Amino acid sequence: MTSHVMELRGLIGNRLLLLPSVAAVIHDHTGKLLLQEKASGEGWSLPAGAIELGETPQDAVIREVKEETGLRVTSTSVLGVYGGSEFRYTYPNGHQVEYVVTLFKCQVLEGEGTWTDAETKSLRYFARDDMPPLALPYPVSTLFS
Repeated sequence: MTSHVMELRGLIGNRLLLLPSVAAVIHDHTGKLLLQEKASGEGWSLPAGAIELGETPQDAVIREVKEETGLRVTSTSVLGVYGGSEFRYTYPNGHQVEYVVTLFKCQVLEGEGTWTDAETKSLRYFARDDMPPLALPYPVSTLFS
């Protein structure tokens, strides 16, 4: 959690917070999608996170992917922007958020998948038919376009 979000949480507690965020769609050479298993037991998600103050969405997705996967990427296109009540989420600690997510297609430039973020338990590439449920309802057709 960024210091800005921590400061807001100190003021509003667990109440619903609207957060601009990013998520990355990364495929391997066979077309499988990279997912991150959360260490907190929340299940699987795209590499993603909140945009920090003064940060562009493009910079945020590159930073988040590096932190959560160890991969250095470049964003190649915006696949969509998602939000609304379907993108509300309550964390195990009770914090409520509603994300406005810019979804980026990303290409791996380098890296071995060694992450520095304590949020990541494991990483794995999934075929469309073998994907686990995700915390947020991204359209599967967009994830595999």
